[in-house]
Amino acid sequence: MVFVRTTPPRPVDVTTVFPELAPLARPAIRLHPRPGSPSVGESSVGGPLLWPAEEPWPHCEASHLHVDSGFRQSPDDVRLMRRMQARRHRDHHGRGGMTPGEAALKERNAMRRAERFAAGPPPADCPVPMLPVAQLFLRDIPLLRPPGQADLLQVLWCPYDHDPDHKPSTALFWRSAAEVVDILAIPPEPYEVNDDGYLPEPCVLAPEAITEYPNSLDLGPQLRLMLEDWNRWQAAGADVDSSYADWPRDFYDIHLADAPGWKAGGWPPWGRTDPNPRYCTVCEVQMVPLLTIASFEWDGGEGHSWAPCEEQAAAKAGGHCCGQSPSRPTKVAVGSTDNMQIYICPASPEHPHTDLIQ
Repeated sequence: MVFVRTTPPRPVDVTTVFPELAPLARPAIRLHPRPGSPSVGESSVGGPLLWPAEEPWPHCEASHLHVDSGFRQSPDDVRLMRRMQARRHRDHHGRGGMTPGEAALKERNAMRRAERFAAGPPPADCPVPMLPVAQLFLRDIPLLRPPGQADLLQVLWCPYDHDPDHKPSTALFWRSAAEVVDILAIPPEPYEVNDDGYLPEPCVLAPEAITEYPNSLDLGPQLRLMLEDWNRWQAAGADVDSSYADWPRDFYDIHLADAPGWKAGGWPPWGRTDPNPRYCTVCEVQMVPLLTIASFEWDGGEGHSWAPCEEQAAAKAGGHCCGQSPSRPTKVAVGSTDNMQIYICPASPEHPHTDLIQ
């Protein structure tokens, strides 16, 4: 099914008020993930990967000694819990227990869990199968700059936090889709997940090209002072609510700068820290944003101005629909419901990538 999501026009054309920002415009593609059943031949978040049967599935080789198994859940348990929550939300009166199918699945999960614990937890240094996070085809996300003849990016992560930043470690794979003939049917899954927010819900995508401007923290002192000049906004005839008179820079950051949500390219969503440029460990070139993995598609309150036109009513109403938060379709949560930014080297995408929580 093809669906469309459209970002509402920004309340102000920022380059009319501040022509100085025009050279800083960057292209970005909002992915707009929404729950669905993507196939291996589609771009997706949390969906199945077009993975060659002859290629070993990636495993995290780091030690997971700090992981407390007593408070974790298997991927199957997380999926069952989500399915039950969605069904309960669909039942407007909140009635009903488990269906026979859910009860049978819960019993099977419990038996498997008992068998695993009887055998003892896996060693802390046991390699852990990584989980699919995103699959992006160049035909859908033309901002990608793949190496050679590659036309597909696959992103996976370890389902456990890693020191020193307490975030999942990530792995990137570039490949040519046409070269994948025999597809791996059943990828291995981890024993358990550190947090249910590390198991993305399968989502289809509705990519949308937009133009972004940098967060005010990425601007020089002079530009930041201009953003804070309320008289400049008024002189340009900008239709800005007078409640922002004392904080016009906040209006810029909330409504006009970098878009929230899952996206390719664009500008980083600073806020948790000041700007922290990343440099390639091979050639020392400053790295550029490749992918933003977001906990939310838009912020609550005034931030819902970024909610797609097709979902503005749901965004303003808040709450849940069929067990889903409209602004958190992937059920991913990184950091304290923050964003993970993946960076690559613009000179060579094959150089080691890096990531950062914001």
